Amino acid sequence: MNFKQAASTLVLSMAVTVFAAQAEGPTDPQIAAIVVTANQVDIDAGKLATSKAQSKEVAAFAERMVVDHEGVNKAASELVTRLQVTPEPNATSQNLQQGGDENLAKLQQLDGHAFDRAYVEHEVAYHEAVLDAIDETLIPSAQNAELKALLVKVRPAFVAHLEHARQLRASLDQVGRLGQE
Repeated sequence: MNFKQAASTLVLSMAVTVFAAQAEGPTDPQIAAIVVTANQVDIDAGKLATSKAQSKEVAAFAERMVVDHEGVNKAASELVTRLQVTPEPNATSQNLQQGGDENLAKLQQLDGHAFDRAYVEHEVAYHEAVLDAIDETLIPSAQNAELKALLVKVRPAFVAHLEHARQLRASLDQVGRLGQE
């Protein structure tokens, strides 16, 4: 199974878990756990990429992911503390963590352009899946107005991350084609 297929499998498994959560609708404590886990998974991948990326652009993108997602987690932690809500692990947050761990294991085996390409490909798939979850499950299910407002507020950053990742992927595709000529 190549990395693109693995990323697609991860996204599919996330979608199945999100679909299952939609049937019940996650509670606010479950949403808090999903948000924190989703951000931490991307922080962990970003930290690995800052140390392993060959491309300066990929390393800079990874650093941006770490900073931005740490900021979201800080805001989410402050909110749940103020609301006295304890994040509740659930199937979706556990699936996200498992997928993140599997992604890190695969990325650690790669170097150079192959690492850059796999990291960026995963970032595209991951941000697409997270945006779907935000739009289809998390925002509609959030009961607390402040939690819902936080999700709405951070959504544009996820869109920007997705677009940046897509641009990087196109750039890496171009580099790959030039290297084959």
